[in-house]
Amino acid sequence: MGNKLFGTDGVRGVANVYPMTAEFAFSLARACADLVCTKRKKAAIAKDTRVSGDMLEAAMIAGFTSQGVDVVKLGVLPTPALTMVTDSLGVDMAVMITASHNPFHDNGIKLIDSVGNKFSDTVTAEVEAAVQKGEFSLNPDKIGKVYKNDEALECYVASAKSVAGEGHPLHGLRVVLDCANGAFSKIMPQVFKDLGAGVIALSTEPDGYNINKDCGSQHVENLIDTVKNTKAQLGIACDGDGDRIIVCDEQGNRLDGDQIIAFLGKYFKEARELGANTVVATILSNPALDRFLKSIGVDCVRAAVGERHVIDKMKELGSNIGGEESGHMVIADYSKTGDAMIVALVISLGLLKSGKKMSEIFPLFQPMLKKRVDTKFKSKEEMLAAFELPEFKSAIADAEKKIEGKGKVLVRKSGTEPKIQVWVWGDEASFVDEVNKSMASVLLSAQGYDSQKDVL
Repeated sequence: MGNKLFGTDGVRGVANVYPMTAEFAFSLARACADLVCTKRKKAAIAKDTRVSGDMLEAAMIAGFTSQGVDVVKLGVLPTPALTMVTDSLGVDMAVMITASHNPFHDNGIKLIDSVGNKFSDTVTAEVEAAVQKGEFSLNPDKIGKVYKNDEALECYVASAKSVAGEGHPLHGLRVVLDCANGAFSKIMPQVFKDLGAGVIALSTEPDGYNINKDCGSQHVENLIDTVKNTKAQLGIACDGDGDRIIVCDEQGNRLDGDQIIAFLGKYFKEARELGANTVVATILSNPALDRFLKSIGVDCVRAAVGERHVIDKMKELGSNIGGEESGHMVIADYSKTGDAMIVALVISLGLLKSGKKMSEIFPLFQPMLKKRVDTKFKSKEEMLAAFELPEFKSAIADAEKKIEGKGKVLVRKSGTEPKIQVWVWGDEASFVDEVNKSMASVLLSAQGYDSQKDVL
């Protein structure tokens, strides 16, 4: 849609560097006030624990209220909690200030509609255009107020606990929880304790600067060591805003995200609660996931990369389970976005119900071997020209024919760099390498070629 700053999950950058400046946040809020907050004249704002959250929150409050829009301050709240409660707040929209799994010096802004879904590309493009135009009228008789809401968190926690059921359904579970010094720091350990689990909590003391620092979903070394040293049954890590989950078994083996998708599909299939008998994954998930799900009578449908695309496809098909291999897992019966705590609860319940060790359950399937080669060009134009080369199109067609029934081929143009990514999956290493090289070699001779790098 021509968006220059916003991607599929909002806008992100270094705090105090455009666009993550107070000025941009102020203008963004004013644009949203004019274009989106037209009915109830009210918006909600939540944030994670990074130090720049206060600055951006204050700027957006000023922007909204200057346009006559009231603001509901929710304070520190995980992204999945915000999307869950937005519909009950009586607001036109909500804002989540977070850079997710990024380090503290980054921040970002996610825009959420009145019912808890992320803005469409169309609305986002309109808002961004209004920000760049920068023409806003002011009325001294229309200035918004600011309200604080502490009940939203309580509502989310109660809803999350209801997933597990009454009493202490997690009694007998010993789990390590790494909360990334982020938005789940005080919430997830307490919920697991309240439900009867024995909890070893890590990274639960946010100071504004330590969010995701050597912890959380991107740095699981301490989680793995702690699981092994404390003889816990599993380890769970989330990111700074709580929409991504990483899991390891009792031996410290990190589980690939596709394994979690498979587990959720199987769990809900066995409970006869799998919507449309379908699981949604992305084009980057391993083809062996499809093979496993098919073996248990479940369809696997692919969506474009990005959690929002997964959710859109789930809605289209009526599926309630979807995810990305990177760790965003969506259980639509309970959440409107990826929710590390909800997914962690379901996995924990499934583990206890099985009576097995995690290492006896996982892996659910043997993934196909994967190889990726990135070919980089000097400019976007040269990359696009190479992508359209007849000989490259022919090489792709030949590769797809050769690997049909034995694996998968995926060719992508990078959205951030002038490079073409060639992915090949298969059961045999030599075959994967042969198919990959047959395509990548065509790009080697393309004009503007700069360098090539294998990514395993």
